[in-house]
Amino acid sequence: MINQALNHWLSAVDACPWGAASGRSAPHQSRKRQRQALYTADERRRRDASPWTMVQAILAPLQFLVFLISLGFVTRFMLTGDGYTAAAASVVVKTGVLYSIMITGAVWEKSVFGRYLFAPAFFWEDVFSILVLGLHSAYLAALFSGAVAPRDQMLLALAAYLAYAVNATQFVLKLRAARREALPVRTHAGAEWLT
Repeated sequence: MINQALNHWLSAVDACPWGAASGRSAPHQSRKRQRQALYTADERRRRDASPWTMVQAILAPLQFLVFLISLGFVTRFMLTGDGYTAAAASVVVKTGVLYSIMITGAVWEKSVFGRYLFAPAFFWEDVFSILVLGLHSAYLAALFSGAVAPRDQMLLALAAYLAYAVNATQFVLKLRAARREALPVRTHAGAEWLT
């Protein structure tokens, strides 16, 4: 009885889209696994109606622009040793924009999927976002504590930026998948073509 209750509770909170990764196993199925749509019809409607969708559409390219500018300052400091103040300030600004997009993104996810983080459609993107957030936060701790040398601070910033680049790629690929999913399917001579 306790085991059944525990399994029921775990199933209710488990957001992992792949059962094997969360320790579950399913009986072998011989039929091909159907690709699950990114959004249900209701989720797509909520996404399109949410004001947070526009907020994300504005913040995402803004964050990328801030990232590129900051990366230039950090790279200059790493190569020449000059411009530490500008590099440090730019990473602080980038981190602030990251916090903004993470908070508004969680609100967006709640309005579309009914949970603030780890909705199945964005599970791995959210997992990696937490890593990105942690690295940026570690940079702020290193900067404001003064316990880490400037060069090592910038190495930490570069690690955070690498993680951000991977995470941004995840989201761009997800956006492309959502756009492809929304495209109408046309048939031509018995074959289906995506337009």
